[in-house]
Amino acid sequence: MGNVFSQAFFTQSMRIPAPTLTEQNLPDQTGKVHIVTGGYAGVGEQLVKILYDKGAKVYIAGRSESKAKTSIQRIKSDLPHATGQLIFLQLDLSDLSSIKASAQEFLSKEERLDVLVNNAGVMFPPEGTKTKQDHDLQFGTNCLGPHLFTKSLHAILKQTAARSPPNTVRVIWASSVGIQVMSPVAGVQFDEFGKLKMFNQRQNYGQTKVGNILLAIKTQELLKNSGVVSVSFNPGNLRTELQRHTAGAALMLWLLYPAVYGAYTELWSGWSPDVIIDKGITYVMPWGRDGTPLVRQDIRDGIEKDDLVGKFWQYCEDETKQYA
Repeated sequence: MGNVFSQAFFTQSMRIPAPTLTEQNLPDQTGKVHIVTGGYAGVGEQLVKILYDKGAKVYIAGRSESKAKTSIQRIKSDLPHATGQLIFLQLDLSDLSSIKASAQEFLSKEERLDVLVNNAGVMFPPEGTKTKQDHDLQFGTNCLGPHLFTKSLHAILKQTAARSPPNTVRVIWASSVGIQVMSPVAGVQFDEFGKLKMFNQRQNYGQTKVGNILLAIKTQELLKNSGVVSVSFNPGNLRTELQRHTAGAALMLWLLYPAVYGAYTELWSGWSPDVIIDKGITYVMPWGRDGTPLVRQDIRDGIEKDDLVGKFWQYCEDETKQYA
């Protein structure tokens, strides 16, 4: 596994094509409304900064209002002439009982949502860390929370798509190179009772990132007739807070890119005209290119032959239905 990880890590650390969509050529976003979960740190903050500078109204969704306010002040100080708007939205993805209220707070203020960026996530927290509903913290925060939050916003996404240019309203989901090297065989596994099988923290993380691809695919299936695009993305090997629980990460710092490059991957996923429903893109690679054919073969087999998408979606539905 170590050699496989090293190969995958190096593959997406070297000889990556230059990003084609950046702050330099992103079209004006005036009048557009976006949500970025985890938008006050790392990749999320870099994306928020780009969107704000282009005139967008951006909701920064997360648990910590103090961190969001600090980020907002920092961005405004860096971009004193920007015409966008930055608004904090309280959202705790690890507490399913609070998510509907967060969505309703947004819906009480807005009549459109152009791009929902499911950027927030956790990686390798201490063994046994749980959500408020006693789920594995990685599974709850990376999959169940975003699933419930996104479903709560389906209606406004469809309404926005109905009055917007084709393929411009989107939901994008943060996946990871972890799908290739950390997830179990078939990407996601269930036990004999139909529950999500738990492994060590590395495999659990990889499993949640496969889960994000599955949620992206099912969301696309459900919303494509309404004109909403849904894709997952691998932001790349980056220097962010995501590695705060990772021992020895400093050893590979020379292979990690600044967080803004992850924002470029998100930009391509959420704003590039190259991403359209008919192309069948489900997984985006750094710094913006179709990586769908590069997904591990056993995961693709599970999607194509074993209804892995439907099984995972239904499991998330069952675990969140009382909070919807």
